[in-house]
Amino acid sequence: MENSDLFNYLVAGWLIMGGFFVFVGSLGLAKLPDFFTRLHAPTKATTLGIGSVLVASMLVTSVREGGFSVYELVISLFLFITAPVSAHMMAKAALHKKIGMLERTKNREMTPRIAAQQTPKEEPKPEDSPA
Repeated sequence: MENSDLFNYLVAGWLIMGGFFVFVGSLGLAKLPDFFTRLHAPTKATTLGIGSVLVASMLVTSVREGGFSVYELVISLFLFITAPVSAHMMAKAALHKKIGMLERTKNREMTPRIAAQQTPKEEPKPEDSPA
């Protein structure tokens, strides 16, 4: 299959979309006010941007070699699995270190309990008495 104009536009579209999301994620990382809001930028927008670039690479490699490219798919899966896990671990570490957050953060009153890893006490369930 030769490289048609439609194929080139499709790949260019994926690359432009990926570049846009990487730029927005990087800008958010630099400009957002506190750690917890800055954590969303690389884990959301930048992950989507890198995924778009990898889709474009997968398309080009598949056409150039005449078969399905597995390497980019494996990289994408690894990225989409590790990014949320690492963000969760960084957020938990920030809560334990008591890093400040914005005053208008939703559910801010829960942070001491989350940092201390305390769970709400459950009501004792009444046991069934034998008849």
